[in-house]
Amino acid sequence: ELILSLRSKLQTLGEERELVLSETRECAERGKELEAMVRDVCKPNEFERYMMFIGDLEKVVSLLLCLSSRLARVQNAMKRIDEKTDAEEKQSLNERHELLSRQREDAKELKENLDRRARVVFGILAKYLTDQQLQGYRHFVQVKTSLLIEQKDLEEQIKFLEEQLENLEKSIP
Repeated sequence: ELILSLRSKLQTLGEERELVLSETRECAERGKELEAMVRDVCKPNEFERYMMFIGDLEKVVSLLLCLSSRLARVQNAMKRIDEKTDAEEKQSLNERHELLSRQREDAKELKENLDRRARVVFGILAKYLTDQQLQGYRHFVQVKTSLLIEQKDLEEQIKFLEEQLENLEKSIP
């Protein structure tokens, strides 16, 4: 029953992932339309700032999500430490935890910098776009970020369930 339940949940998550991927493709199309519009109305250096911001948005959000996920896994492993855990493994986990914590703090600084750049890009676009077009731009940035987060979350859930299913199947003779 547990195996069937895990497989059913995996199938549901797979379907959700397909939906998110479809929304991601739609968002990418909207991004291309927005890019063409910005290219048409902005000066070349302003367009370059826009493009750098949009490219860095995905990179920074993905980096933060990845580091947070890895840090959570290390923290979970640290919670399972007991008197049977050897000193080398404890030290390794502590070192990884410290490293990932520092990296996540650095990534948060990158995100703060990105937020400042977002305000600059918005200021540039506000000179050229209508209120409706600006709302479309804001919506695009929010949706792009949300989809990245949702996609990463689904991938993590799927990976976790696949590992559970694999371990469960191995444990049954």
